[in-house]
Amino acid sequence: MALNVPGLAVMAVFYILILGTGIWASLRSKKEEKKFKGDGMEMTLLAGRNINLLVGIFTLTATWVGGGFILGIAEATYNPTLGAVWALMPVPYVLTFFLGGFFFAKPMRENKYLTMMDPFQQKYGNVLSVLLIIPALVADVLWVARTLVSLGGTMSVILDLSYVYSIVISSVVAIIYTLLGGLYSVAYTDVIQLILIFISLWVCVPFLLTNPHSLDISLTAYNQTFQAPWVGTVKLDEAGKWFDDFMLLALGGLAYQAFYQRILSASSYTQAQVTCFASSAFCLVLGIPSVLVGAVAASTDWNSTGYGLPTPYERDQAGSILPIALQYLTPAYISVIGIGAVAAAVMSSMDSALLSSASLLSSNIYKNILRKQASDCEMQWVIRISVVVVGMAGTALTFLDSSVLVFWLVGVDMSYTIMFPQLVCILFCKVSNGYGASVGYMIAIIMRILSGEPLIGLPPAIRFPGCRLDAEGVLTQYFPFRTTIMVMSLVSILLFSWLGSIVFKKELLSEKWDVFRIKRKQKPVARATDDKRINSDNEEASTARQLLDTTSL
Repeated sequence: MALNVPGLAVMAVFYILILGTGIWASLRSKKEEKKFKGDGMEMTLLAGRNINLLVGIFTLTATWVGGGFILGIAEATYNPTLGAVWALMPVPYVLTFFLGGFFFAKPMRENKYLTMMDPFQQKYGNVLSVLLIIPALVADVLWVARTLVSLGGTMSVILDLSYVYSIVISSVVAIIYTLLGGLYSVAYTDVIQLILIFISLWVCVPFLLTNPHSLDISLTAYNQTFQAPWVGTVKLDEAGKWFDDFMLLALGGLAYQAFYQRILSASSYTQAQVTCFASSAFCLVLGIPSVLVGAVAASTDWNSTGYGLPTPYERDQAGSILPIALQYLTPAYISVIGIGAVAAAVMSSMDSALLSSASLLSSNIYKNILRKQASDCEMQWVIRISVVVVGMAGTALTFLDSSVLVFWLVGVDMSYTIMFPQLVCILFCKVSNGYGASVGYMIAIIMRILSGEPLIGLPPAIRFPGCRLDAEGVLTQYFPFRTTIMVMSLVSILLFSWLGSIVFKKELLSEKWDVFRIKRKQKPVARATDDKRINSDNEEASTARQLLDTTSL
């Protein structure tokens, strides 16, 4: 297949539009910065804690509806060993946003934290906090990788553009506009990207459903045709794994810095809640087209198409089923529109991951540990360098594996098993301290490694009940082992925190052995203790003003 020049031209226009929006947003952020009385970091990382309500909804939704979301749902639906019942992403995300809005947003906003790791640093100190930051950073780098993999595979199929060129170009564009304006650029480009995602995906659906090579998806939903029914099944002995995956996606997302970056950028707690609830509805709607793409692909006689046999699954190309379906089951101009949706989704998630990790590196490591006296100008450069470093690291990882689901699940896995129990304890359990956090951290890492991970070829040393070979001949844990590890870590943090507190408060050990100084620890306070939470009347008034402003973006 020759290079698709018209498609390449359309993609060039798309990139110019996104880059132009990013530049415009960066100029707007400079104007806002002059009015803003806080420090420059707060303006860059949280848009001055005054992001528009509608923009906030768009940027939170676009952060979650990334390339991994779109391609991963289609891949799971098409895969004959899985099916739509295993394409879980949209539904757990509803739980993510509701839990975040009802419970997690409040303590974060009341204390005016700058990042998710601030409460850890204030209560546990720098050494333990750095160790806790590592899995959060790794998860963000894997997030960058999985978004780029989805775009690289799509462009190589539809445009016949080199996988390497596709990834590098997209990475450079996302890095540039993230560097220019921080959260302002990211948020306003997300508005454009989410609109493109919505329109592009739904434009492709009618052409896919009416193509002559596929059977009616209502007939193939529960009947064996060219492959197993695309709806899929959850057998009784697979229920544990399904539950584990659901909880992984639902609760793992609550331990991402990108989520709290959006919550903390809202002007009030009420606005933060509205942002979460509205975003959950958008995620559900935007997940439907990908399910339909996977269903159509599972209902297709590939031998009658230009793709031929073996099928994409037999060629180990299930991860690229969305671009393959667009390429061979729709007109050329429609497939180009489809790639626009994937490109928009990739950029919207990648820029969020870049800024998220840059927040942790610049604020929690550089500013709070290495150079506490760093100026605003110096911190701006640190943020920029962090964005570039994370972008390069994520780009490099894309050449190691081509499956979107691999990077997706491994990244969320770390957030769920390691970071989520730590976050719950630091925010809601006063008894937690450095001793319990250390034990819980070690238990989570050790147990997770010993449990194995077939996606990266790590065999299990510990076989939970039900561990056996799956349909593809891979040794798999069907017990909800990730949830078990998460609970073990949570209980360990609380138990050993309580024991540590008893040991030193009752002077069973000398105070000189109290490395975390829990006896002298005061209740964690906010970064700026003289900034009190505004009263509820002011919050409601602020939210009302934001609602009125949504018509004048």
